[in-house]
Amino acid sequence: MISDKVKLTAKDILEKEFKSGMRGYKSEDVDKFLDLIIKDYETFHQEIEELQQENLRLKKQVEGANKRPAAQPQASGTTNFDILKRLSNLEKHVFGNKLYD
Repeated sequence: MISDKVKLTAKDILEKEFKSGMRGYKSEDVDKFLDLIIKDYETFHQEIEELQQENLRLKKQVEGANKRPAAQPQASGTTNFDILKRLSNLEKHVFGNKLYD
C-alpha cells in the first residue's frame, strides 16, 4: 500500500514545531504554507484511497469475467454447404414437397 511508503501525515505536518533563529522566517507565512501542504496531503490521500478501491473493483470484475465460460464457437467442420443442406431439409420437412414441385 502507498500509505506504508509515505513518511508524513497531515497530522505530522500540522503538529511540527520549528525552532526560531535569529533571522527566522515569519511564522505566519510558514503556517499558511504548511496549511496548503496539509490540504494537498489530505486531497492526495483521498484520491489514493478512491483509486485503490476502483482498482480492487476492476480486478474483481476481470476475475469474474475470466471465470465465465466464453461463447462456444461454431462447431469445427461445419461449412456453409452443411448449413444450407440442413436448411433445405428443414424446409422440406415443414413445407413438404410443395416447394420443390
